Amino acid sequence: MNAKVIDGKAFAATVRARVAEHVAANAAHGQPGLAVVLVGDDPASDVYVRSKGRMTREVGMASVKHRLSAETSEADLLKLIDDLNNDDSIHGILVQLPLPGHLNEDLVINSIDPAKDVDGFHTSNVGLLGTGQKSMVPCTPLGCLLMLKDHHGSLSGLNAVVIGRSNIVGKPMAQMLLKESCTVTVAHSRTRNIAEVVKRAEIVVAAVGRPEMVTGDWIKPGATVIDVGINRINETVKGGGKTSLVGDCHYDSCAEVAGAITPVPGGVGPMTIACLLLNTLNAFCDQKGLPRPSKLAV
Repeated sequence: MNAKVIDGKAFAATVRARVAEHVAANAAHGQPGLAVVLVGDDPASDVYVRSKGRMTREVGMASVKHRLSAETSEADLLKLIDDLNNDDSIHGILVQLPLPGHLNEDLVINSIDPAKDVDGFHTSNVGLLGTGQKSMVPCTPLGCLLMLKDHHGSLSGLNAVVIGRSNIVGKPMAQMLLKESCTVTVAHSRTRNIAEVVKRAEIVVAAVGRPEMVTGDWIKPGATVIDVGINRINETVKGGGKTSLVGDCHYDSCAEVAGAITPVPGGVGPMTIACLLLNTLNAFCDQKGLPRPSKLAV
């Protein structure tokens, strides 16, 4: 394989260390606080929330978890969010998704104070991002952008293709790349001759949710490939079946052609939690009238 492997796990550790430094340096102004709200008992969400809590404390922030039953009413959930909005010790609020079916996710997300919306999903933050203003931005595309800037330096003038148009990754990723002066194409399931479209790109961000959809013959030689996909697939092996994690890109064939590539696992995934901590720090700085950390600015 020829491609440089972009080690998201190692880079995430660097981001967390820089966040911890900035938290310590501003201790006189208080301690950043992150509140995570978990509704129901989804095992995957529970593991994820525990990991978030541990890493939040490791960088010197306060971690507060609110666990609610799956039967929690919308009114009770909105009351909790309102209380957190008005709690000066809480600078970031994250409601773990997905929510139980009887709760309106859009209503819940948009009830969070945009200044404390560390997921970057509130319509106010979406609008600020789309118009190139300072905002809270979604953690996963933020992690992708930090890795791209760490690898390339300036992204100005590069041709980028984002595969996928979700509100969580695809659309904000495209907006952030535009802000970096890339020429951006958003490809998706209806894109004609998608392989040809992708092959023109010097940066490929795959966030479509289809296992190993992007193969090496789609990739321009030397391109940087950021694989956002995390797909669990079944494998038939001697002695029985097992599952494994793969990305949206066929790693081996893409790595033969690309100049740099993120692995799955160990690429974008670790950066998402690191960027949640960065967003919480940025929210704290904004609310205290302090400058955001310049080493991690986008």
